[in-house]
Amino acid sequence: MLRTALASALLLLGGWAAASWLSYDFQVFTDEGARRLAVALHPVAAPAVTVQGPDVEGSLPALLSEDGGVTIVDFIYTHCETVCLTLGSSFQQLQAELQADRSKGSPAKLRLLSISFDGVRDDPTALQAYAQGLRAEAALWRFVRVPDVAQQQALLRRLGVVVIPDGRGDYEHNAALLVFDAKGRMVRIFDLAEQQLALNYARHLTRGPQ
Repeated sequence: MLRTALASALLLLGGWAAASWLSYDFQVFTDEGARRLAVALHPVAAPAVTVQGPDVEGSLPALLSEDGGVTIVDFIYTHCETVCLTLGSSFQQLQAELQADRSKGSPAKLRLLSISFDGVRDDPTALQAYAQGLRAEAALWRFVRVPDVAQQQALLRRLGVVVIPDGRGDYEHNAALLVFDAKGRMVRIFDLAEQQLALNYARHLTRGPQ
């Protein structure tokens, strides 16, 4: 009886230790939560992939660190009729907030960047039409693709963006707001429902060390 109780206690202790290790000492319980915590603790530098879009062509890190600004990034494709519509609406609201900041005389070095993972169909012309449909202001919100397939996959892997072709020309993909600092590093990941939190955090970053 005592031996059985001892074995059960050891099993529970082992399970607790494993759960603690797998969940970062019980701070997270999902892969996505672990990813977000890992990014907060250890920012992820954007890989040196080439991006291309309306009036944009060059290195992604250079684009993200341009003028020492902070960037909120999402991943989309222009044929999407589901979650990308929500992302577009969210970025429209963020753009409106940035325009309001500017009109009050307090513009921040903060921009929006939508990256398409449908590099074949979303050429600069398609991205331009998409941007116009969302009434995106180029000074605040830019659109790019990664034309090289291998580089695109490397980017998605580095940033933990999951994109799965559905076999019908569309994709299943995760959606989040990724905040990059002035060094071109992903420093935080926010849910779509945390749009204001993402904006406030990005604004804070633009002010530099306090």
